[in-house]
Amino acid sequence: MEKIKNNFLAQIVIIYTRYLLGGGFVFASLIKIKGLRFTTESGENEAFGTAFHFFETMYKTGIYWQFIGWGQLIAGMLLMTQRYAKLGAVVNFPIILNVFVITISMDFNYTPVITGMMLFANTILLIWHWNELRFLVNLPIILDRPNRLENQKSWEITGWVLFLFTAGYRLFTDRYDPVFWFGICALIGLGGLVLGLKKVAISTLWKKL
Repeated sequence: MEKIKNNFLAQIVIIYTRYLLGGGFVFASLIKIKGLRFTTESGENEAFGTAFHFFETMYKTGIYWQFIGWGQLIAGMLLMTQRYAKLGAVVNFPIILNVFVITISMDFNYTPVITGMMLFANTILLIWHWNELRFLVNLPIILDRPNRLENQKSWEITGWVLFLFTAGYRLFTDRYDPVFWFGICALIGLGGLVLGLKKVAISTLWKKL
């Protein structure tokens, strides 16, 4: 496991998995926090037990609907910051597990595929951080090597930029364009990757000198 965790590509995949998973939750959270429906139309007249009726029922609870949104926002933010990603993975796991179970309990078409992939990604993050999460089951912590690629400050800065853009966009826009949002996030993520690789190249060159 240690060999995998020190692999350059593996660390990049983990970093951007945090961005994607966290960003998805932040994107979905603000609509709930603002007290709006997740869908564009009311599901009040839909058949009892259907997905649309279920969402309408949760929406009508008010405080609970907003509580779910705040939980998603905090979990997503923790993941995206990189610095608090371990806590984010722990907090996010029961949330995405609950979402997955809901989607397989009702007719959500292919949504369980998406939520299943998100649950799988979160599980991978927990496995990645297991050395430092062992204390949760009363096992001694095994510290990772210092100065790892994923601990560079540039990834944290990129995460905060992604979070602020996503939260700000959803806060001020009810009718959103997911293509626009994802496109801007992709550009920010690409900029963070270039900056991170540049620092790695400079560090490698400095060591050779």
